[in-house]
Amino acid sequence: MTAKHCALSLVGEPIMYPEINRFLKLLHQHNISSFLVTNAQFPDEIRNLEPVTQLYVSVDASTKESLKRIDRPLFKDFWQRFLDSLKALSEKQQRTVYRLTLVKAWNVDELRAYADLVSLGKPDFIEVKGVTYCGESSASSLTMANVPWHEEVVRFVQELVELIPDYEIACEHEHSNCLLIAHKKFKVDGEWCTWINYERFQELVREHERSGGSKTFTAADYTARTPHWALFGSSQRGFDPLDALRRPPLLFPFLERQRMT
Repeated sequence: MTAKHCALSLVGEPIMYPEINRFLKLLHQHNISSFLVTNAQFPDEIRNLEPVTQLYVSVDASTKESLKRIDRPLFKDFWQRFLDSLKALSEKQQRTVYRLTLVKAWNVDELRAYADLVSLGKPDFIEVKGVTYCGESSASSLTMANVPWHEEVVRFVQELVELIPDYEIACEHEHSNCLLIAHKKFKVDGEWCTWINYERFQELVREHERSGGSKTFTAADYTARTPHWALFGSSQRGFDPLDALRRPPLLFPFLERQRMT
């Protein structure tokens, strides 16, 4: 089996790896696409980053107070680092994404502040997802009560796009409790083109390397049309009709009861 995609996320801060640019080049030399997630605390590293297939920034809150509560940052100047990282993201030419994780009763009431952050970083896409509860932890007070229903995520997204006129809701994946907001430039002749043409990306990044970095390319150069079942409002609600949907019995009913309270 040959790897086709590489996601640099979840544990630690991948952008701080001193050889990250070399590693990205190695991935692309082997025709492996790159998805990198950063927590928006290292603006210089974002500026110096080589082209990435898709660069995510975790936007876990929209105010200094809520970001401190949710992320528990290490740096005293975490808020300025956060803002500078979003500014650095706005300078990137390849695909950029804000990843918003909604935590009920923690950060769902900050719409205007989120809209201001969108204006600052100008991402191509905004991925909005309800938080996933992974069990009790001494390091977190999160419970199932903090997990928003999908309808609540939809309502949040609908209200957010009212404040950011250059964006619209493009896609939905109900099974993941997630929606995608996209910049209108990805709507071509009335059709959304939010997917990635991976072969075209590899061609473009090779040309970029051969030119010594002088030949640039943008996110619009390697888009692909969004399939109908992934669009917001489709009857499939983001579930690929070629896949089989199975709904197992509820294994932990007490968790569901906790969520209802």
